[in-house]
Amino acid sequence: MDFALSADLVALGQEARAVGRAGTDRREIREDGWLMGYDPGFALELAERGWLGMTWPTEVGGGGRRAIDRFVVFEALIAEGAPLAACYFADRQIGPTLLQFGTSEQQARWLPGILAGADVWCIGMSEPDAGSDVASLRTRAVRAGDGSGDWIVDGAKVWTSGAVHADWCYLIARTDPGARPHAGLSELVVDMRTPGIEVRPIVDATGDGHFCEVRFDGVRVPAVNLVGAENGSFRQVMRQMEHERGGIDRLVSNQRLYRDALPLADRSDARVRQEIAAIETGYRLGRLLVVREVLGQAPKQFSAAAKTACTEHEQRVAWFCASVLGARGQAGAADDDLSRRVARNLAYAPAYTIMGGTTQILRTIIAERVLGLPRA
Repeated sequence: MDFALSADLVALGQEARAVGRAGTDRREIREDGWLMGYDPGFALELAERGWLGMTWPTEVGGGGRRAIDRFVVFEALIAEGAPLAACYFADRQIGPTLLQFGTSEQQARWLPGILAGADVWCIGMSEPDAGSDVASLRTRAVRAGDGSGDWIVDGAKVWTSGAVHADWCYLIARTDPGARPHAGLSELVVDMRTPGIEVRPIVDATGDGHFCEVRFDGVRVPAVNLVGAENGSFRQVMRQMEHERGGIDRLVSNQRLYRDALPLADRSDARVRQEIAAIETGYRLGRLLVVREVLGQAPKQFSAAAKTACTEHEQRVAWFCASVLGARGQAGAADDDLSRRVARNLAYAPAYTIMGGTTQILRTIIAERVLGLPRA
């Protein structure tokens, strides 16, 4: 079987890698740029190149291109650590969700801002007492009671990445508290400028503040901002999670760090050579899992397997880079670029298998919904 890309895709990837490297070189930290590399100017550049909404229908302003084209572009951008946080969530899953479940009026309202790289979105899903377990969400939305049909939202979300910069929040809220846990949830688009919203950035162990808590206190949301079926969110959010979990961002977030640390590895040590071989193999296997998702060849909810394998691989890369630099990698000296990046990535690595659904939850999904195994 020939896994080689066509000449046009190779050229596209080279172009994207050059663009990504130029954008990354403006940043001190080059890892995890899709999540914490906030650069509105870079988002506008991607829009000008037609690299946002690449696969969306031309009727809504999208590029109408193949899924493999988008894969090649974002693989190159993310592997270089390009600062995508101002546009990536919206391109990866908000747009596709609106295309599948939104009305034509909602698409006309929100897709242009995403395509232009002008609007920043965050996702209001995880909560202080409900992380990977979507069915446990407690943020509530009730009808206003004045005949308008509007919603009043109260509650809190956490790990709302990029909320401090966001214009819009794609919110999952409980709209029928009497329903079964997996039922009674709805999806609302919330203007982050609405009174009653408080965003609290949470500084993590690396010193970054992309991780936010968002509190909603009597926040009024127009009735027309309900996306899809009322009380039908669980099916919709499972589809949205397919977009979130099965992408190349779960494999190559720290690949540039690996490439930068690799020349310092002691290849005279057979154990080091063995670890390099395992990492190189892991990249290739993980990439094939993602490509299956991209081409629509994977079973339903197989993204849980892709995400599990790829994020565990990213942790292995972080540990390898730290072992290569030894004490230097632990120090994180301010005047040592590679040392600082290795130390930061080592501290951040545990998050890879938590965000987007913990590995424990995803392994259960693989067992029950992909393999069809009986519950214990």
